[in-house]
Amino acid sequence: MAAGAPVTLRYTGTSVKRLEDPRLLTGRARYLDDLVLPRMLSACFARSPHAHARIGRIDAAAATALPGVLAVVTADELRAVTKPLAPRLEGGGFTATAWPALADGVARFCGEAVAAVVASSAYVAADARELIAVDWEPLQAVATLDAALAAGRVLFQRRHRTGDVDGAFARAAIVVDETFGHDRCAPSPLEPRGMIADWDGETLTVWSPSQCPSIMRTALAVALDLPEARVRIVTPDVGGGFGLKMQVFPEDVAVAALARRLGRPVKWVEERRENVGAASQAREQRTTVEVAAAADGTLLALRARVVSDAGAYHAYPTTGALEPLGTASILPGPYRTPAYEYEALALATHKPPLGAYRGVGMTMGAFVIERLLDLVAARAALDPAEVRRRNFIPREAYPFTSATGLTYDSGDFPKALEQVLAAVEYEKLRREQQAARAAGRVVGIGIACYTEYTGMGSAVFRQRGMTDVPGIEAATLTMDPDATVRCAVSFPTQGQGHATTIAQIVGDRLGLPLESVRVLPGDSSGSPRGSGTFASRGTVSMLGSAGAAADLIAEKIRAFAAHRLEASADDVVLESGRAWVRGFPDRAVGVAEIARLAYSPPLGGLPAGLTPGLEASVYFDPPGPTFSGAIHVAVVEIDPDTGRVGVTRYALVEDCGPMINPMIVDGQIHGAVAQGIGEALLEAVVYDADGQLLTATLMDYALPRAADLPSFEIGHLETPSPIIPGGVKGMGEGGTIGAPATIANAVADAVRHLGARITKLPIRPESLLGRAEGARRPAVMRI
Repeated sequence: MAAGAPVTLRYTGTSVKRLEDPRLLTGRARYLDDLVLPRMLSACFARSPHAHARIGRIDAAAATALPGVLAVVTADELRAVTKPLAPRLEGGGFTATAWPALADGVARFCGEAVAAVVASSAYVAADARELIAVDWEPLQAVATLDAALAAGRVLFQRRHRTGDVDGAFARAAIVVDETFGHDRCAPSPLEPRGMIADWDGETLTVWSPSQCPSIMRTALAVALDLPEARVRIVTPDVGGGFGLKMQVFPEDVAVAALARRLGRPVKWVEERRENVGAASQAREQRTTVEVAAAADGTLLALRARVVSDAGAYHAYPTTGALEPLGTASILPGPYRTPAYEYEALALATHKPPLGAYRGVGMTMGAFVIERLLDLVAARAALDPAEVRRRNFIPREAYPFTSATGLTYDSGDFPKALEQVLAAVEYEKLRREQQAARAAGRVVGIGIACYTEYTGMGSAVFRQRGMTDVPGIEAATLTMDPDATVRCAVSFPTQGQGHATTIAQIVGDRLGLPLESVRVLPGDSSGSPRGSGTFASRGTVSMLGSAGAAADLIAEKIRAFAAHRLEASADDVVLESGRAWVRGFPDRAVGVAEIARLAYSPPLGGLPAGLTPGLEASVYFDPPGPTFSGAIHVAVVEIDPDTGRVGVTRYALVEDCGPMINPMIVDGQIHGAVAQGIGEALLEAVVYDADGQLLTATLMDYALPRAADLPSFEIGHLETPSPIIPGGVKGMGEGGTIGAPATIANAVADAVRHLGARITKLPIRPESLLGRAEGARRPAVMRI
């Protein structure tokens, strides 16, 4: 905000209802599949049934002969007019891959597209797809981490060491070593992937539910050898993304190439089976870790080897480094860890690429460190809450440089812990647990903490070596003569509530009602360039771009009003659609009157130093990361007959700094915790030893339902960031980071006295059956 400029925060910090919801709830949203263009065709893809196979002859004669089919294309037709997606990573230890628009000569995972059909309708295209015959030569598939390690299929490797790790282990009273694993997940947004591409002879226009339209624009321009000025990306309403839609896929390149080839609009909407089996997946990882601790449970050192199954190709633009590097870098968590060394590896297998998904890398990091803390607590005869108290970074130590070199800007985990323990009446919970156990019930209590890097800018991505993610964001605000405001931003929404929170930020700065601020749909022909909505960067980007642009317009309005009211600009207050002099509310002029003046100067012209128009663009490079965090507590009960885990209570206290809209924050937490509970107990993409997908539908890949979840008890703590405008932090991924670790610790607590070890996610009921049955036997037989 301009120095000395008074601002009344009427909306910021309040739970106003979402402005976009009436349109969404009454069916007036326009998602990709709702869009129909004149002369539009439909595309679908024939995919490999093999995890690894050489492609021989492709016979498309029967498919081409089907009425309504306009074209069947293979790599032979696209090779000369498209380039593979080949993301880069600088800094050594990186082996590049090239992911072609259609598999060229060899298919490298089950589900990889090998041919595209274009027809008059999606139904005709799907029928034609079944008529394509391919001569396959199956090859040996590498489908496990152990097989990939044995074959030396390393796509990424990085090592780090800080402090005297060996010395710390030598003097440690407690040493715990364990191996933790995580199965694959499918991001599974309600709306799957898709695209409409239209080539008019000069410009390629693409309608895409992308989280990152600027990144997609660059990728398509490179892949199709077009100047970026001739590529336009339009973002319709988006039905969820969760990281999946921040990436650019070969199907995107293929559909755009087909539109150019045929000179007609081409639509492709992914089927759910394709979404589960051919889109990027997440998480699959194995981490072997050792922790050294003193006799009182304080941490001395960590060693970790993080090995990730990156699949057949690097996902664009994030690369396969994203998951293992994220885990390794965040693994020390919100704890003082004097010494730490890690090796992070991404290995190539014959599975779909591993990509971004809500909480990428950090979810596994939290799972590992939080399980370790509980194991240390058991060895030191401490309560899980107490071992965390002894290791937290104290508030006065912030900013704190972690063992991986990350600078934690602010936080107060000791206070958050006491707040959440008081909320759940922790000592009472433990007494109730003891009584339940005495009655033969299998009940556990889990605590987990996490810190989350958010609001990252270009410096973070360059330090990681990522060259295809710009890191900046931008906003352009235009106030029209009636004092309504149009806001175009580089970071589109996928359900986060941008239209509301941006209106709150802008409305406060310009003294306008929320209804006067409209966030425009994403369109690269009018929206500024940026990076997109991902990695909990939205709120930080809003304040730094839209908020700053509103400040510039407000400054100009004050200057106009000051001249009109014969006052100092610093004394002009913008509130309720009026500009008035502080201390003299009757000396006022309407903001709309000033706006009309700015666009239609009076006789004699505008005041000296002022120019026509009320518009501002701000490009913002977030100086972060800034670190959010939370502490979660869960209570679970295991059915001894089925092994099914029921979550009976869930509470948390989170800290994302000052909140723009607490209701939206709570909504993000609800959704993220639900996903995290699903990840902990249900979700697993399973492949057999030959790389064949065994969980190809939502009958097999189990997503959480409302009945699987308790009501969530949410508390808040605000420690403002000293480096971000407004002190805000991101928070959209937090629930998926904290919930899996919390549920794992609760289940482990429930079965610990039975000798069970919880080291892998998801926790399957069959793995608990024998353990839970043992708890049913009463300690004393009664006759």
